[in-house]
Amino acid sequence: MSFHAYLFFGGDCRAAFTRYQEVFGGDLEVLTMADAPDGEGMPGASPDTVLHAALTVGDGLLMGSDDPTTDDPGPVQGVMVSYSAADADEARRVFDALSESGQVTQELIGTFFSPAFGMCTDRFGTPWMVSAEPATEG
Repeated sequence: MSFHAYLFFGGDCRAAFTRYQEVFGGDLEVLTMADAPDGEGMPGASPDTVLHAALTVGDGLLMGSDDPTTDDPGPVQGVMVSYSAADADEARRVFDALSESGQVTQELIGTFFSPAFGMCTDRFGTPWMVSAEPATEG
């Protein structure tokens, strides 16, 4: 069994997932209303409305779509997307990229549980926790 985050956007899902692919790499698949068979889409939705986006990075999967019922789904509350980087340098790169034009809620700092941990909300309204794996003793 596995769990995957599924994010909803108010019309900017494609932009968000394009940015996430720039930050994390991986393979991005986007299905829009224009891709739906006749009569299978949501009535009144734009052909550019994203029905489903999937970013696969290694064995990780982040999914999302536009919510065609609203232009503003409101802030995401009660949940954060957590990303664990291999080391502090990668955590810094990802944190800086995600927080660009967003809001930092916890600066990226060393803690007792991680050499780099921080929290931010990106410019698309997605809250993130970024951490680095502790160094292994060898």
